Amino acid sequence: MLENILLEENIARISMPENLALGLMVAKQHEKCASIGCKFDYFGFAFGQSPFPIPPPLSLALENSAEKSGYADAEGIFELRKAAAHFNARHFGLDPDPELIIIGPGTKGLFFLLFSILSGEIIIPVPSWIGYSPQANFLGKKYHPLETSPSNGYKLTAENLEFFLKGRRDKQHLLILNSPHNPTGQIYSKDELSALASVCRKNRIIVLADEIYALTAFDFSNYTSMGTVYPEGTFVLNGLSKDRSAGGYRLGICHLPDADCSKIRQSLQKLAATVYTNVTTPVQLAAVTAYSENEEIAQYFTVTREIHRIMGLALSKMFTGIEELQVTKPRGGFYFYVNFNDLKQDLIKCGVNNSNRLGKALLSHPHHIATVTGDSLLLPSNIFGARIAYVDYNGRRAYEAFQEQPPGNNEDEEIAFVKKYAPLMVKGAGAVSDFVAAVKSGKVEMI
Repeated sequence: MLENILLEENIARISMPENLALGLMVAKQHEKCASIGCKFDYFGFAFGQSPFPIPPPLSLALENSAEKSGYADAEGIFELRKAAAHFNARHFGLDPDPELIIIGPGTKGLFFLLFSILSGEIIIPVPSWIGYSPQANFLGKKYHPLETSPSNGYKLTAENLEFFLKGRRDKQHLLILNSPHNPTGQIYSKDELSALASVCRKNRIIVLADEIYALTAFDFSNYTSMGTVYPEGTFVLNGLSKDRSAGGYRLGICHLPDADCSKIRQSLQKLAATVYTNVTTPVQLAAVTAYSENEEIAQYFTVTREIHRIMGLALSKMFTGIEELQVTKPRGGFYFYVNFNDLKQDLIKCGVNNSNRLGKALLSHPHHIATVTGDSLLLPSNIFGARIAYVDYNGRRAYEAFQEQPPGNNEDEEIAFVKKYAPLMVKGAGAVSDFVAAVKSGKVEMI
């Protein structure tokens, strides 16, 4: 009788993805609260999923493509690659050549493909989205968490990068550059990107530019893609999940560097064909509409970007008003980062002695605040920080209300909009204030 099925050792190197880990934490907390008679409802600052409905032209295109189920080219159907190339040219100034486009199963899947074929150790600025390091661990690739400073919004600087490279200039490195940034909401300016590109050119650094949140940049007219300042060495990744609210479609775009990428393209084709054959054909056909010029989708970008701005700035200001917290002011995406380190000694006295336990303490009764902290942000154990996702509201209702009557261009009306359409987030900010007060009084219990 077979009693023990053996697994490959590399699977043990993968940490639990943040969405599953958080789901388990919340479920466990439900059980604890139920045991003491608490009905428990948590404040959802953890999950980073766009709250808005999918743009109608995209969902209609998927409906019309449902019966077109044949196999497609591993690198993506040509019509979509052409539409995506021209989309990137219109919005970001990238080369419109469709031969530079690879279609993948979401940007996460594309990162896995690139990590698999590109040689070099990986540089990950910290705090970071958790998704990069588990893939590197699984593949046995070495990576370096590179700490950044709160003084400039936790953005990697050319000086940081130069210092890291001392004694390491003899080999190729892969730099992850995420802008707008998850978890801080910060955006790299053209000058900052140019300075980084100068270092990369001199030191054989390939950039994997995670620009999945690019079209959510609040001031999009001033957004710069790393692909325009370092075109010969940057892979630009984006997709449908964030700006078109279609995370479950699992479709991502990789724009290859302008250098000769024939071997890279061939390697990606081979690996894609070997692992998953092709991205779902009906979704690819529907995505042609998503990447083609479309007035309704363009208006969708404008409205959703404004709502993200209003929600993010209002909520981050509420958090900034809580004594002892240091808060980033978001410029795009739908996150900001909260530094709890001024409370470190008080947290430790309450038994919250590392960054992972901060998340558990925030979620525990009676606070019920779900966030992402600790290892999930690649934070060292002595750095107490949390990512706040400001998307816990009825996106359809907020979208329709904004279309009918957008708040005036003043802070009071925008705050009123947030209070009306995102009341749980406002109440959640109050819960964080109560948590801080409890920490300072030494009365935090991990129930």
